[in-house]
Amino acid sequence: MRIIDVFDTTLRDGEQSAGVNLHAHEKLEIAYQLERYGVTVMEAGFPASSRGDFLAVQDIANRIKQCSVAGLARSTQADIDTAWEALKGAVEPRLHIFLATSPIHMEYKLRMRPDEVMETAVASVRHAAKLFPVVEWSAEDATRSDWDFLARIVEKVIDAGAKVINLPDTVGYTSPAEYSALFRYIREHVPNIHRVKLSAHCHDDLGLAVANSLAAIEAGVDQVEGTINGIGERAGNASLEEIAIALAIRKDVYQASTNLQLQQTVLTSRLVSKLTGMPVPPNKAVVGANAFAHESGIHQDGVLKHALTYEIISPEMVGLSSNQLVLGKHSGRHAFRERCAELGLRMDDKSFNDLFRAFKELTEKKKEVTDEDILALATDVAGERTGYELQMLHISYGSNGVATSTVGIRKPDGTVVREAATGQGSVEAIYRTMERLLNEPVVLKDYRIQSTSSGPDSLAEVYVKVEYHGHVANGRGVDSDVLLASAKSFLDAINRVLLKEQFELVATGG
Repeated sequence: MRIIDVFDTTLRDGEQSAGVNLHAHEKLEIAYQLERYGVTVMEAGFPASSRGDFLAVQDIANRIKQCSVAGLARSTQADIDTAWEALKGAVEPRLHIFLATSPIHMEYKLRMRPDEVMETAVASVRHAAKLFPVVEWSAEDATRSDWDFLARIVEKVIDAGAKVINLPDTVGYTSPAEYSALFRYIREHVPNIHRVKLSAHCHDDLGLAVANSLAAIEAGVDQVEGTINGIGERAGNASLEEIAIALAIRKDVYQASTNLQLQQTVLTSRLVSKLTGMPVPPNKAVVGANAFAHESGIHQDGVLKHALTYEIISPEMVGLSSNQLVLGKHSGRHAFRERCAELGLRMDDKSFNDLFRAFKELTEKKKEVTDEDILALATDVAGERTGYELQMLHISYGSNGVATSTVGIRKPDGTVVREAATGQGSVEAIYRTMERLLNEPVVLKDYRIQSTSSGPDSLAEVYVKVEYHGHVANGRGVDSDVLLASAKSFLDAINRVLLKEQFELVATGG
């Protein structure tokens, strides 16, 4: 049974999803969970892209001990050197370097001749190999490249020091049969290919990312790349959890497996969903809310008689279990700390005390606290409070009247300001008031609300997407009151934009 390396790029390619802008402490929380999940490599970011990304990658590289940490770089010495500075403290620092090889990319994006592309690729890999123990080289848009040219450049970068060769389907263009044929061609036409591992990286523009990744595994690749929940640019990446479960369930077909701890699947999915603000569709394979729901009477009858009649994946395999410790108002610190540890939450004493205090406040309003509640609270109280902070909120509304909102916020300089405004509904009134307080235009592009559990006492989680100062950012707010959660989510999005602008100023020397 072959073991396939799992290269997770949730923190890099996944964060490129429109509107996603993770704080450094959120990236670290995801990194710890990916480590628990058992990924072979985690791509922590693109260090040369911004000062904020550099610091986040550096922090993750210095803290993660159980897997390799990688960073992305363009084929320039400056990018490579910056990546090394960020990653040199890792247990196994790895560089992921890329250069486009398709005719359309070389002509219109790079404006380089094929021989110039080959020369640049070789020079950059040779320099990177002097610093990094493992260099992965990616032929961007490999699936639309000339296969003969691809074989020649792969041979050259292997001689220059590459240890992993990635042939990505960058725009989600290929089919399973074409992709597996590409890897077989490269194996047959690159004489030194035995010296490296081959990797597959697929995008989901045609809905084929997982199918293409599995086809590549059948063709003999040693590593598969993707993201949790399949998040990423445009239609996203291959969903790693779907690939891993497919390998586990259909070992008879693929004759391959991963070292992922599959019981961590659902927890990893939920954490990434909460922190990125990207919901998991109910009907999504493996981790969707309906993945183990049976409504048809025939299906229900079959499952009750024998689970395998309609359930090829057991809930326990992915970490769903009915045997959960129930927490309530009488639960103490020890039980709460144990549950946090089981959920993979790593906190210093201050963060734990803040979370425990929030938990106790919730138990005054809610009889039983679920895992989803704890995760929601943890993401709400984590990290330093910077930027704008909600101080007070008062709403006056009725079914036949115009809603009026009064909001008080603490500004970054410590002053507290208050303002009032009206709207057709309570949420519109809140957001109009906040826009007045900011004294700058804010465009609300999306608003979404969900509950952490069933029942009227559930916590409300509100996710928004706003455009502010020319940046689009997601925001998240959690509270037992929907309107308070709405206000918090709006300010969270604004604060994410401000933080991004601060790092941009530092990077430019402003």
